[in-house]
Amino acid sequence: MAAASDIVTGDIVMDAVRAADHNRYLSALYAPADKRDALLALYAFNAEIASVRDRIHEPLPGEVRLQWWRDVIMADGDAETGHPTADALRATIAAHHLPKAAFDNMLEARIFDLYDDPMPSRTDLEGYCGETAAALIQLAAMALDPVAASGFAELAGRAGCAQAIAGLLLLLPLHRRRGQCYVPTDILAAAGTTPEEFVKDGGAAAERAVAAMIALAREHLNAFEKGAPTLPVALRPAFLPLALTRAYLDKMEKTGRSPLTATATLSTLRRHWLLLRHAMRGWAPL
Repeated sequence: MAAASDIVTGDIVMDAVRAADHNRYLSALYAPADKRDALLALYAFNAEIASVRDRIHEPLPGEVRLQWWRDVIMADGDAETGHPTADALRATIAAHHLPKAAFDNMLEARIFDLYDDPMPSRTDLEGYCGETAAALIQLAAMALDPVAASGFAELAGRAGCAQAIAGLLLLLPLHRRRGQCYVPTDILAAAGTTPEEFVKDGGAAAERAVAAMIALAREHLNAFEKGAPTLPVALRPAFLPLALTRAYLDKMEKTGRSPLTATATLSTLRRHWLLLRHAMRGWAPL
């Protein structure tokens, strides 16, 4: 029987994911009961480090916070930290033998979020997506079924790029207000603009850059969906957030409101339906 303190920690972590990342929270509910806490711990950790800039507005204190997470993860022993998400994550890493290097790489990639430096190239963007969203999918898959997960790392890479790029497009209004630009400089140049102009002015060139980003997300999504029918049922919950990506991209293109200034949304009913459909059927052809 679980200790009372473990139950309380689990409830706190679940509530944190539900509040900060509702789509991943919903997807975790489709995982087997004995795996659900592991996924929620991973998603709570991801939400924590993804929101450092929102809570700590200066880069250097933000780096200190990311370093705290690195120290917690790399520390030996099982002493509690007093931080529910950190304790749940450490327990998950130990129980499922998750590679600490993946978390180190994820934290290193998140340093980019703290600054307003331009994203140099498409390759750099895909690397960022690989170390963040794709790594999270692969870690979740390892927690679900470590043997099966090893055969789907490439598919996790495609899935992570599709999901992360779509997520960055959803956050465009926020990023532009901050002066951040995740759209790679080479894509912006091909569209006829620069990071500075993209953030400040928008216009036709910025819309072309957004269209190129949507196309890039679709490229990775199509590659994922081509291989997704081979996903074993055991790994399906790790990839389940991808069930919403195509719908978000479609909404960005059809809404009549530019992603530069408006965030595409899906109704609660639509999100639940898409998650349920893919949880039951996977990505089998309709």
